[in-house]
Amino acid sequence: MSTRILVLYGSYRSDRMGIRLAQFLVDGLRDKGQDVELIDAKAIGLPMLDRMYKEYKPGEAPAAMTELATKIRAADGFVFVTGEYNWGMQPGLKNLTDHFLEEWFWRPAAIASYSAGRLSGARAATAWHGTLSEMGMVVVSSTLAVGPIGQALSTDGKPTGDAGQSLARAFPRFADDLLWWVEAGREQRARKAPPY
Repeated sequence: MSTRILVLYGSYRSDRMGIRLAQFLVDGLRDKGQDVELIDAKAIGLPMLDRMYKEYKPGEAPAAMTELATKIRAADGFVFVTGEYNWGMQPGLKNLTDHFLEEWFWRPAAIASYSAGRLSGARAATAWHGTLSEMGMVVVSSTLAVGPIGQALSTDGKPTGDAGQSLARAFPRFADDLLWWVEAGREQRARKAPPY
């Protein structure tokens, strides 16, 4: 059964390398028969957080925010693709995520991190784990960490070199872990309403 997965990416830089990883994940999940959409924070262009979606009166939120809220609510799971900025989170992805709250509840999330260096964004992934949990998502145990990103994936998101082959070997477990939790969450949501 096909599920709806959103792959969220947040770099605003002009020479974005992480988009390669986002494309690799979209392609890989589609190859597994999933309905996948890339959500690019830069393309959506939400302003710095002033009001969350829930703080607007019905019909008054900006159109881009309303459209994204609808997509988040309709999704069965999420993949957050995050670069590491000075040992921390990507500000564009964090800003996009913080515009919503209840829309994320009761769904699994997976984290794929990257950097130009050998630590592959691991510190950003660690920071995201607590944040996503606090926002009501179940964060799956499998993660992907890619680095150096420029040597692991071609411009069209295809694995290259040793780092790319390592990523290709790690992807099936990552995807299967996410999809197991997606199915468990769908079944649970269908059986009973969330407790609050």
